[in-house]
Formats: sequence, structure tokens, C-alpha cells
Amino acid sequence: MLSSLSPCPSPNLLFSNSKPLSLNPNPIRLSFPLHCSNSTTTPTSTSTPATAVPTPSTDEVPQKRWRQRKFYPGEDEGICEEMRFVAMRLRDESAESAESEATEKDDENTWQPSMEGFLKYLVDSKLVFETVERIIDESTNESYAYFRQSGLERTASLTKDIESFKEQGFAIPEPSPPGVSYSTYLKELAESSAPSFLCHRYNIYFAHATGGVGIGKQAFQKLLEERKFEFYNWEGRKLEFYNWDSDPQVLLKDLRDSLNKLSKHWTRNEKNTCLKEATKSFVYLGKIVRLIILL
Repeated sequence: MLSSLSPCPSPNLLFSNSKPLSLNPNPIRLSFPLHCSNSTTTPTSTSTPATAVPTPSTDEVPQKRWRQRKFYPGEDEGICEEMRFVAMRLRDESAESAESEATEKDDENTWQPSMEGFLKYLVDSKLVFETVERIIDESTNESYAYFRQSGLERTASLTKDIESFKEQGFAIPEPSPPGVSYSTYLKELAESSAPSFLCHRYNIYFAHATGGVGIGKQAFQKLLEERKFEFYNWEGRKLEFYNWDSDPQVLLKDLRDSLNKLSKHWTRNEKNTCLKEATKSFVYLGKIVRLIILL
């Protein structure tokens, strides 16, 4: 096989008759065959021209529509303002429902608190506040650490009030289903979703410091007038449940600012879940407040 190949020409033969080389700014590059053969013709490579791929027109390509994200009422001010809109909507719905089911009974006759019911309300409220405050104090979740010692805590105050009723000779009931179910739910929520739990916590303090104070004071004052013979050494005393060392509205504002600041790090889905939980918190709290008028 090697004999069939002709020897490669000497480089000197290629330049034997050439003129002296001159410096050419564009020299011609010479290529030598790797193998020499008797054939004088060199194969030429044929290249297939590339087939141009037709570019689809813009009319043929489906354009993806850009959809603007839904804007929630109060979103620009923070999660607490968003929850306020939820509370307003629920209040309006409750008012419409009450009007549709209104009877000819006088409002004074429909609001008849009982001492047994009021004590159940205090006991269940204590269980809920105690659950929330224990979670905040003992949890290792960093999100909860921002809300310790807020000044809104109610466990100690409720403990004093319940002890005062016990000294008056009233039988203190065990926690009832509304308080027990809410306490259990809060414990589960604190483990699964910090944003949802913190929204419940805010609504618990907010509901008590605003509407809860008026309802509780009105109910207890009515009970004092009707059953004053059962209370001794009570003159001038107030329920600690409705007293704070500082202005509760200022404390609520501090709590609101802290929660709004923290919620900036939440996703929109977490905020939406929080708004759904706000509705649940009002339902749970409503069941506890209604204990006042239930026997």
C-alpha cells in the first residue's frame, strides 16, 4: 500500500525556479497534502447549501397576555389595613343578615346577659389569651419575638377578675367548647403558619380593645344592677379585663406598625391566607362573646 503512493515532492523543488521572496504584507498561504498519490486530481468537497428556516410572522405566534395583579383594598398601607376592610365587609354582611331576621322584639329584651354566661365568657377569654401569650413567649420562632411584652396582654387581668368572682361565691365553670376549640386551633396554626397565627393574635387584641370593651362593660353593669345583692365589697371596683396600664389605642398602633413591617416580607399568597384567617378569627371570637347571653 505504501508503494502505491508517490513520494512527496521536496520543498526545494517547489521553490527552485521561483524568484527571491519579498516581504509581502499579504503572503499566500501554502498547504501541503498529507498524503501524496499518483492521482493528479484532488477531490473537491461538495457542500450542501443550508436550507433557510422560514421565520414565522408575528401574526402566527400567539402573544402571551400580560395580566395585572389584583390589587387588594388597603394593600398600600399594610396587612392590618387589609384586614380592616375584611372586618368592615363582615360587619356589613352581619348587619344585613340581622335586618332580614329582625323581629318586633325590643333590643333591650333581646340583650339579656346572664351571670353564668358572663363567667363562661371570662373563662373562655382567659383560655384564648393565655394560649396566645404562651405561644409568643415560649416559641422559638423569630417572628414571634417581635410581639413580646406589648402591654396588651390580658391573662393576668383575667386571672384576677375570675378570682374576684370566686371570692364573691360564684361557681367558676370549666372552659366551654368555643374557647377550647379556638385554643386548639391557635396552637395548630402557630406551628404551621406564623403569618396566619399573628393575624389571629392581632384580631384578638383589636376586637377586645375596641368592641369587646363596650360589650363587656355594658353586660357587667346590667348584671350588677340586677344582682347587686350578690356582690359585696364591690363598690368602686372595676374589672381588670377592661383596664390597661397605658392607652390601649396607642398600644394597638404599636402592634399594628410591627405587624405591617413584618408583613412586608410575606408573599402575596401568605397575605391572602392571612385575610382568610381574619374571617375565621371573627367567627371564633363571636361565638365566645355570645356566651354572655347564653345559659
